[in-house]
Amino acid sequence: MIDFGQFEAIIRESFPEITGDQLDKYRQMEQLYKDWNSKINVISRKDLDGIYDHHVLHSLAIAYYLKIRKPEDYSSLLSPRNGVRILDLGTGGGFPGIPLAILFPETSFTLCDSIRKKTLVASEVAASLGLRNVEVVNARAESLPGKFDYVVSRAVASLSDFYPWVKGKYTKGILYLKGGDINEEINDLMSRHKMRKSSVSTWPVGSWLLDNYFEGKFVINIL
Repeated sequence: MIDFGQFEAIIRESFPEITGDQLDKYRQMEQLYKDWNSKINVISRKDLDGIYDHHVLHSLAIAYYLKIRKPEDYSSLLSPRNGVRILDLGTGGGFPGIPLAILFPETSFTLCDSIRKKTLVASEVAASLGLRNVEVVNARAESLPGKFDYVVSRAVASLSDFYPWVKGKYTKGILYLKGGDINEEINDLMSRHKMRKSSVSTWPVGSWLLDNYFEGKFVINIL
């Protein structure tokens, strides 16, 4: 478990453009989730003390992946009036969407979950943090209109189950946080949906965050 001071050191080194206001929003997250979790349990109580590594940093692995593997896309997310839209499907209490929305205030985020009590927490946390670039919706992916640039998510279902929910709803890709033995899931996804080998790539989160918790966790990029 890391505290906010350790989290801040990692973020300042990894994202040197971070502002004091953004860091203050990350600082506020711990107490906001503790307060809401006492009313609506959206984070495992035993895991709440690990919010900065198990939840916030894990979410920001998507941003770091973009920074080192797709720097042009990363820069576009930071640019004013970029018009980029990101869907966080199965957001739960707001992960990975809220940490990413803090880092990318010029990018529009739609946080979607089919469970109303979870979207309530995500909505209230986003409002308390003053995140004007976040919309929270209680819905299923199939009912959402329009397209997004990226879809992000954190292990809400197997890849083969998840992909049909968002197929045709993005233009640049899916960025999916997943752990464990992912090879079988990827092979099943590619076989079932007749994908080219080049359409799926993986990046180990542990190459950035050296804590044992991140060993075997990946960002899976599906084009």
